[in-house]
Amino acid sequence: MQCQRDHFSLPRDAHYLNCAYMGPLPRAAEAAGTAGLREKGFPARIVPEDFFRVPDAVRRRFAKLICAPDAANVAVVPAVSYGISTVARNTRLGPGRNVVIAHEQYPSNVYPWRRAAAEQGGTVRVVRPPGEERDGGAWTEAVLDRVDAGTAVVAMGVVHWTDGTPFELEAVRARSEEVGAAFVVDAAQAAGAIPIDVGALRPDALFAVGYKFLLGPYSCALGWYGERYLDGVPLEETWIARRGAQDFGGLVDYVQEYDRGAVRFDGGQRADFVALPALSASLDLILEWEPARIAEYCGRLVAEAVPALLELGCRVAPAESRSPHLFGIRLPDGAAPARVRASLERRNVWVSVRGTVVRVAPFVYNASDDMDALVEALAEALGR
Repeated sequence: MQCQRDHFSLPRDAHYLNCAYMGPLPRAAEAAGTAGLREKGFPARIVPEDFFRVPDAVRRRFAKLICAPDAANVAVVPAVSYGISTVARNTRLGPGRNVVIAHEQYPSNVYPWRRAAAEQGGTVRVVRPPGEERDGGAWTEAVLDRVDAGTAVVAMGVVHWTDGTPFELEAVRARSEEVGAAFVVDAAQAAGAIPIDVGALRPDALFAVGYKFLLGPYSCALGWYGERYLDGVPLEETWIARRGAQDFGGLVDYVQEYDRGAVRFDGGQRADFVALPALSASLDLILEWEPARIAEYCGRLVAEAVPALLELGCRVAPAESRSPHLFGIRLPDGAAPARVRASLERRNVWVSVRGTVVRVAPFVYNASDDMDALVEALAEALGR
């Protein structure tokens, strides 16, 4: 795979290595969103069929991306927190029951479980990584050790959002099945960048945001619901989730029955005529590029830069312990984060600095010169 920068409107002098913060819209998504804005200028051009056609197109694309056999299991939601809150609402806890999560997991996959435990009884077990250096295999083992007969849910990210530490989710799935626990996956920092196969992984629910590695707009997210949750109660009672909702003339002939699959979990006003066409266009590109090829491309960029980073005295996890598209650079002892930020800013390098860890998230619009600029900025900041 070659650099895809020409698909984006990024400034030529910007070294944007921060897709884990927010992915840029490709030109095709910009065009699709702009066309949607123009349509809204004369709403008569928006017909009832459009309320269903665009969301269903997004469902099909996301289902294909995650290797799901049925697009009907995909819900269009406004955020990962919304989807996980839906799952938490349909999970039975109570005294003696527990939810297992990873330490410093993203809040979207924490607060819903805290609330469920507070309302129903039960505890949230937070599993820290063993040792200072994060190793995905060892951390996964620590998670498995905390799963027992009282575990109702194991809620995990595909990778840790702060530094890309990859978890061994197949082992977590197997352990969850042993005890009858649900397995809920936050794929916000993975979907679009690395292969995901829900048929092989068999989660009970999986969610991803649109605005990161799916290169879509903000306020869009997608969720896949397995059989455990498909008959659940949604957060909202929307008219558009009902059987026969396509008949706008019959909307006051109230129908209790939901439409097939995960449509019941869609957020209200899910048919966003600007955001969803943009997301759909971005998903087309991701599918064309293919997550496996994207991961290989990003991994190659990172591998080329790692030796120079190590020479600066930085610490970077070995290849088998880091994600190809998202990794953390731990600065040498005594490094001044403020000086690092200033150096990065001077060289137009965009990453996320969290304390003494620099989170780097390249994508298909990056090339070797972006990684070179990162190394040069760190060398300047560290006086090397």
